[in-house]
Amino acid sequence: MREEQRQAAVFLDRDGTINEETGYMDRLEKLKLVPVAAEAIRLINASGMKAVVVTNQSGVARGLFDEAFVDAVHTRLREMLRAEGAFLDGIYFCPHHPTEGRERYLMTCDCRKPAPGLLLRAAADLHLDPDRSYMVGDTLKDIEAGARAGARGVLVRTGYGSESAADLGSGVETGRMPPGEKGQSSKVSVIFRPVHIAEDLLAAVQWILRDLRP
Repeated sequence: MREEQRQAAVFLDRDGTINEETGYMDRLEKLKLVPVAAEAIRLINASGMKAVVVTNQSGVARGLFDEAFVDAVHTRLREMLRAEGAFLDGIYFCPHHPTEGRERYLMTCDCRKPAPGLLLRAAADLHLDPDRSYMVGDTLKDIEAGARAGARGVLVRTGYGSESAADLGSGVETGRMPPGEKGQSSKVSVIFRPVHIAEDLLAAVQWILRDLRP
């Protein structure tokens, strides 16, 4: 039997991209969607691409909340999106921190962005093709994580996005990792530039859908 073709995805940062940036998400009442988020995710759903959240949650390592609370936030996030007709195909988070944390969460891992581990894990679990996929986020760490997995990076100006756009300097003029270097740590200081900068998640997804067309 011919192997099923891997699907394209839009990998999405969480805080500052889908929901408003409020610092550490340590209370459920802080969770507020960016106004255009549900519409944007509905467009991803209708396109046939997968919508997958990949998010750093070092508050777990720092003892501000536990993994069960992160799961509760994600349950609520799904409910809020579902109420507006949008759904997520997967949510992956990293609870670690390399220098600040406690017990098993204090570690250098392969899943804390800008490492690509969350995207690669999602690709394996959900049968995704990173080379046909996009990473949307509000920080350059998001763009680098996408590039190191093979995805094209789109920066949004919500959350920390305006500051991230201002930080862009000379570097690799692409949001894609050079051939043969996927998943590898960079040996030199490199700025991974997004292929596009959008005002918000809806504008980012609209651009992605245009970019898909020949």
